Amino acid sequence: MKTMTSLTTLALAAALGLGSLASPAQAQTASSSEHSSSMGQAGSDAWITTKVKTELATTKGVSSTDISVQTVDGVVTLTGVLPTKVAVKKAVAAAQSIKGVKSVDDSGLKVK
Repeated sequence: MKTMTSLTTLALAAALGLGSLASPAQAQTASSSEHSSSMGQAGSDAWITTKVKTELATTKGVSSTDISVQTVDGVVTLTGVLPTKVAVKKAVAAAQSIKGVKSVDDSGLKVK
């Protein structure tokens, strides 16, 4: 009977030991998927920024060299100085036209 209790205790200890070994692997898997997700968003943000810059460069009446573009989580921030309010509106419209843009922050755009 004593041997059976010892074997049960040993089996339980082994199972708990294996369970604690699995936890770090599971934590690493969760961490990796979170990292992949944030890397995917960073890639998407870089793509959006590139597309917005391209759209600004081809928008008549907007000097794209005067505008800085930054994208974080799909929110595009435009900063710079443009000659007219119409140019500011065109720049915002160009940024909003890009797929994946959630919103455009134009508070950093100023008129000369």
